Amino acid sequence: MCAINQTQITYVKLLGFRGLYTFKIPFFILFLLTYMLIFTGNTLIIILVSTVDQLKIPMYLFLKHLATTDVLMTTSVVPMTLDIIVKDEGEISLVGCIIQLYCFAIFGCLQSFLIAVMSYDRYLAICNPLRYSSLMNSHVISPLIIGLWVLVIILLSSEVIELFQMNYCGLNSIDHFFCDFSPVVELATSDTSAFMLHDFIISLFTFVFPFAVIIITYICIVVTILRISSTFGRRKAFSTCGTHLSMVCAYYGTIIIVYVVRDRSTSTNKYRSLLYTVVSPLMNPIIYSLRNHEIKSALQKVLAEFKVKK
Repeated sequence: MCAINQTQITYVKLLGFRGLYTFKIPFFILFLLTYMLIFTGNTLIIILVSTVDQLKIPMYLFLKHLATTDVLMTTSVVPMTLDIIVKDEGEISLVGCIIQLYCFAIFGCLQSFLIAVMSYDRYLAICNPLRYSSLMNSHVISPLIIGLWVLVIILLSSEVIELFQMNYCGLNSIDHFFCDFSPVVELATSDTSAFMLHDFIISLFTFVFPFAVIIITYICIVVTILRISSTFGRRKAFSTCGTHLSMVCAYYGTIIIVYVVRDRSTSTNKYRSLLYTVVSPLMNPIIYSLRNHEIKSALQKVLAEFKVKK
């Protein structure tokens, strides 16, 4: 319950990027163009993997789901952010704010697990090629993806239930452009110590554990590749996991910068949040379109078929 001189807040005021002034229009255009590139690039990957037979292999099927989470995550944040940039600030109901946080967290955690599963896929392809087709096929991938969705939703639902049970009294403004975890928790006037411990445990499972899996699988991959006698064989083996390793660096690099190397300044953390809301989702299609021969050849094939039909 709130104190006598306080009232339970029903909406949250997002202060956004105050102080842009003459840079408001260029910043809006930059944000809009970035979102369009994210949406177009990731949607293109989804379409290519879904329609081109040569891409219907485990690695690209996982990539398709990763692109889907990129689109969903940015769509849960960017449209509202564009509105905030125009109006200098925004308002969202407290319920809507927690739901936005919930959706954003689901897509972020799913990315973490998908990247880890993709590293395991590379491990099987390089370190255990004879059993690869039996361990990684459509009968395994579909239940695995569904299982990851269910697992993440269940884990994060427990946190969201706790957030709804907290009291939010007095101040209702946060210096951010969306309902991120830390600003929302700071609004709560209830004791958050038990909640923070709960969140820490979930974070270990959803981010630290997948990262550990990635590290272990790549150690095994490197050891296996170094045992290959021919230079050509080693180079070919490294090339099969080069794009995924670039993605790992882009994803976990932004996570470490934002959440591990924290700054006391709320404003600094707000701008750092741009790294994982727009920069990381933009990097994935760029990495795979520039460095992956199969994606480029599939795109050329689709474009050639489109020209013939015209």
